[in-house]
Amino acid sequence: MSKDNKSQMITINDVEYDTATFTEEQIAMTNHCLDLDRKISNMNFQLQQLQVGKDSFLKMLTESLETVEIVED
Repeated sequence: MSKDNKSQMITINDVEYDTATFTEEQIAMTNHCLDLDRKISNMNFQLQQLQVGKDSFLKMLTESLETVEIVED
């Protein structure tokens, strides 16, 4: 949200609010919520990447161990 008081409607808990009527504190809290939403989304994206990476290394380890078992037989 920008610092100017342009009329912008946002919905919170199914209720629409005009941000032009927000106090400075309400604007700050809104900005915190928006920033936290972006950070949560980014963390979920990173978590997916980490999970895929872990799964790939586990698959490579499993295949490597299976290869060792075949050679030893």
